[in-house]
Amino acid sequence: MNNKIKITRIEKSKIQDVDFSNFSFGSVFTDHMFECDFINGKWVNPTIKPYQPISIEPSASVLHYGQAIFEGMKAYKDENNEVWLFRPDQNFERINKSAVRMAIPEFPKELFFEALTKLVDIDRDWVKYGEGRSMYIRPFVIGNEYAIQAVPSKNYKFMIICAPATLYYTKKLKVLVADKYSRAASGGVGYAKAAGNYAGQFYPTNLAKEQGFDQVVWTDSNEHSYLEEAGTMNIFFRINNTLITAPTTDTILDGVTRKSIIQIAKDNEINVEVKKLKVEELKNAAKNGTLKEIFGAGTAAVVSQIKAFQHKGELFELEEQNDSYAEKLKSILVGIQTNKLEDKHSWRYKV
Repeated sequence: MNNKIKITRIEKSKIQDVDFSNFSFGSVFTDHMFECDFINGKWVNPTIKPYQPISIEPSASVLHYGQAIFEGMKAYKDENNEVWLFRPDQNFERINKSAVRMAIPEFPKELFFEALTKLVDIDRDWVKYGEGRSMYIRPFVIGNEYAIQAVPSKNYKFMIICAPATLYYTKKLKVLVADKYSRAASGGVGYAKAAGNYAGQFYPTNLAKEQGFDQVVWTDSNEHSYLEEAGTMNIFFRINNTLITAPTTDTILDGVTRKSIIQIAKDNEINVEVKKLKVEELKNAAKNGTLKEIFGAGTAAVVSQIKAFQHKGELFELEEQNDSYAEKLKSILVGIQTNKLEDKHSWRYKV
C-alpha cells in the first residue's frame, strides 16, 4: 500500500477552550485523529484530519458481532518541552496479537508508527507537563462491513484518537474479590484488548459499587480460587518483602505497565515472584500480618494503591507502609516516562 499519510489540519484549535485543571479522564479530545480503511484485502487511505464524527451504517458488523479491539498508551512532556512515548513497540505488538485473536487483519508496523508519531506531533501542545499529566492515546479497529453475517468482517477501520489525561484514580481503592462473575474464561479472549471484555465487566462492577467498592478483583472462572486482575488493571501483592503477580495467560492481559513494574522492581533489588496466588493465601497473609500492600498497574491508572479488600463478607484493611513499594515503583516509572530518570532499558521513544 501507499503509506503516505494525507494530512488536513484544523483551521482553529479548540485547546484554548479547555480547562486543563478541571476535566475528567477520557472526556476531552485533541484537535486531530487518524483513520485508515481495510478494503479489498489492503489498508488504504491513511489520513490525519480534524477530530470529527464518523459515518457508519446500521448494518456495520461491529454493531452486531462486536468485532473491535483497542490499545491504550500515553505521551509525556518533559521540562524541556520534549514529547515522549513509553514503550510503543509493546502496544503495537499487542494490538496485532489482539487482531489475530479477533480475526482482524494485522496493521503494518511502519504505518502504525508513522501515524502515531505524526498525530502526536501535530497535537503536541495538548501534552501538558506536570505531575499526573499526559496525553492518552487510543488506537482502535472496528469491523465495518455493511452486512449482518456472523462471520469476520471483510472491511475494517483503524483509528487513533487522543485525549489530554489527568489522574485516573485520585484515592486509594476499596475492592471486592469476585466469587461469582469472571472477567475472562480459559480459551477465550481475555488476553486480547477486545471491546467486549470491558463491556462484560460493567454489570458486576456496578453491583460492587452499589456495595461501596471501587473495583472488582477478578478470579479464575473455573474455581474462583486464584487472583487474576483488578478492574482494568493488572494486580500486585506485597507479602513480607516479596512482590507477587499472576503470570500472563489467555485470561490475563499482558500489561505494559505490569512488565515495566516487574523490571523496575528487579532493578531495585525487590524480590518478584510471578506465580498464581490463591484468594485463601491472600486472606491468610492479611490475617497474620504479612500482607503489606496491594496495588493495581495499568496505562490509565499507572499505579493505584488498594486500601482494603473484601471476600465473601470478610473485609480486610491494609495499614499504611512507610516503605511503600507502590509509591517507590510509581515514582521511578513516572520518572522514566517523563525523562527525569535514566532510561536504562531504552523504553522512551522521542516524538
